[in-house]
Amino acid sequence: MRGASTRLFLLAELASRGEAHGHELRREAALGRAEMWSEVGIGSIYSTLRRMAEEGLLRVVRSEREGAMPERTVYALTAEGRKELSVLRAAMLREVVVGTDPFDLALACSADVPVQELRDVVTDRLSTLRVRISELEHLRISAGPHLDERDHLLFEHLLIRLRADIDWHEGLFAVFERKRNND
Repeated sequence: MRGASTRLFLLAELASRGEAHGHELRREAALGRAEMWSEVGIGSIYSTLRRMAEEGLLRVVRSEREGAMPERTVYALTAEGRKELSVLRAAMLREVVVGTDPFDLALACSADVPVQELRDVVTDRLSTLRVRISELEHLRISAGPHLDERDHLLFEHLLIRLRADIDWHEGLFAVFERKRNND
């Protein structure tokens, strides 16, 4: 999924911009916090651009160098790239993904872990989730003037998912509390 997300992001950015070099696209992904609400692989942007150019989805417009900066390859979308953008976007708009959390497997394998230790882990996770929500709310407020309606919706979706995770962890904590009180 990560590879498809990176491809979709790059194709959409190039469709919007007309042309850009990898550094601009990587910067946009980082500034837009694409990793918060998607599986865009910021570290794989350059290799994905090269691969899509080899596949005929992008064309190299030119190479440019400013001052002592490294040479940068400027890409633009091809007609095939526009088709690929439409296909990827349509597929991802319809796909429903429920992510997995390594915690779930570890919890399923924790029959021999003392209840107090599990309570402590859940307490730490709750704290981390609450901090994450606070950070996102602060980021949304500070970035507010630069966000469009879709950005606000994406923030809200992520916050709702984190709040649901908090609810689930609080329920788990209550189970451990009852178990501890019965022991």
